[in-house]
Amino acid sequence: MQHITAPELAARLNDPAGERPLLLDVRENWEFATCHIAGSTQIPMHLVPIRAGELPDDQEIVCICHHGARSMQVAAFLERNGFENVTNLTGGIHAWAVQVDPAMPKY
Repeated sequence: MQHITAPELAARLNDPAGERPLLLDVRENWEFATCHIAGSTQIPMHLVPIRAGELPDDQEIVCICHHGARSMQVAAFLERNGFENVTNLTGGIHAWAVQVDPAMPKY
């Protein structure tokens, strides 16, 4: 599994020439409603096993949660189930709020 920091992900998302990864936010509905990275796809962690078939297997998937632990578990699950290009956002949405978007609500 690969790992990416919030500033590295921000740079990639802001690069018009780069390929945009699928941002998979695995937090619960209330967490996603509180804050999220624009363009993210939300599938709560407990639903990933039954909805993994909805995910592209030909695009990088960056898994996101609050601090990075749940998303790391989801990334490992996806790798075990045949997804080859999976990355975990180190520090999760909290790191994004602190390091990239200070205006983003924190919880």
